[in-house]
Amino acid sequence: MSELSLEIECLQVKEMIDQGEEFLLLDCRNPEEYVLAHLEQAQLIPMQELPRRISELVPYKSSRIVVYCHHGRRSLQVTAWLRQQGFLKSQNMTGGIDAWSLVVEPRLPRY
Repeated sequence: MSELSLEIECLQVKEMIDQGEEFLLLDCRNPEEYVLAHLEQAQLIPMQELPRRISELVPYKSSRIVVYCHHGRRSLQVTAWLRQQGFLKSQNMTGGIDAWSLVVEPRLPRY
């Protein structure tokens, strides 16, 4: 798993969770959004806090990190930034939590 694509579909992420794969699921939304709907496995680090909280991700430097937000735009920016910081296995979950609630978990609230 040397070269991971920049983006990953939510169904692939669901499969990784179901298979018990080791990876960090990073929610880069704001706390108010997290309260509305989130994935249980996710660690919340809001996009604007990431530069000063980057040390929390150091243990995952060589691991896969899947980043998500509401629709996938902020998380794509975060993924690109993480890759610039040396987190080369970072990926953006395409469509964000909105796509997750449409495709994977319809009971998850949409907002």
